[in-house]
Amino acid sequence: MTSPIVELDENMEMTPLGIPVSLRPFFQEYDLEKIDPETATFTVIERTLSWGSRRELRWLFRRYTREQMAEVVRDAGWQLIPRYRFFYWLNVFEIVEYRKSDYQRIWPHH
Repeated sequence: MTSPIVELDENMEMTPLGIPVSLRPFFQEYDLEKIDPETATFTVIERTLSWGSRRELRWLFRRYTREQMAEVVRDAGWQLIPRYRFFYWLNVFEIVEYRKSDYQRIWPHH
C-alpha cells in the first residue's frame, strides 16, 4: 500500500520538461512548457519557494538539492521572496548571513 502523499504527487500534472503545471500562475511572463528546470534552476526555485503549495514544495525538494535552494535564498531571497516566506526559509536552511542590498521595499508588508 502506498502512502497518500506519494499517491497525490504521482497524480501531479507536469509539463513535458517536468515542472508542475499548477505553478503556471507564478510564471506568467514565461511559456511554462518551454522552461527547462536544468537551465532555469534559479527561477524555478525562487518562484516555488515564494509561492508554491506543499505539493509543489515536495516536488522542489525532490528535484533540487538543499544547497541549490539555500543558495537562492542566501543570494537573492531578501529581494525576491515574500518576507514571511523568506524568514521561514532562512530558518529551514539554517542561513545566518545573507545578501541584503540597499533596495528598499516599496510595500513594507510584502
